[in-house]
Amino acid sequence: MKSTDAVLLMVPGWQGSGFDHWQSRWERSLSSARRVMQADWDAPDPEDWPRRLAAAVQSAEKPVVVVAHSLGVPTLLHAVPLLPEGKVRGAFLVAPPDLDRPGLDPRLAAFAPVPTHPLPFPSVLVASRTDPYCAYDRAEGFALDWGAAIVDAGDAGHINADAGFGPWPEGSMRLLGLLQSLK
Repeated sequence: MKSTDAVLLMVPGWQGSGFDHWQSRWERSLSSARRVMQADWDAPDPEDWPRRLAAAVQSAEKPVVVVAHSLGVPTLLHAVPLLPEGKVRGAFLVAPPDLDRPGLDPRLAAFAPVPTHPLPFPSVLVASRTDPYCAYDRAEGFALDWGAAIVDAGDAGHINADAGFGPWPEGSMRLLGLLQSLK
């Protein structure tokens, strides 16, 4: 599958993805990319965010590949029961948060627990060894639960603009690999 054969739905996490974030850059550079808009990026709603994602999938004019970062990952997981069967062809999951960690902001904890059911479509999970929001071994467990292939991003922080991941060419190559594996 080529990127133009699908709608790439960007699903940012808490506070959205700023201008320099790789998701925003990809959205600007890929004609098939669309952002799932939320009512309030600073006040995530564990019921509304998945519904908005499901509505974006439903209205997509082509098959969908979800590109989720941080809180966007559990947003997708909670949306799975709401998705039209077969419309999502794959998911590129980056830096999921561990919603069971102590001291978590209550706005994020409202998305707990992280669903552990296998995803009904192929997926790749990219995780960092130094993500302050999720230990690598926890991310490995998520990948196993979800049936996702895991990619070790090494010392990459939260894989966002603050960690130096603006353009993120390695990520775009991984996304391309996922796309090429899809029908």
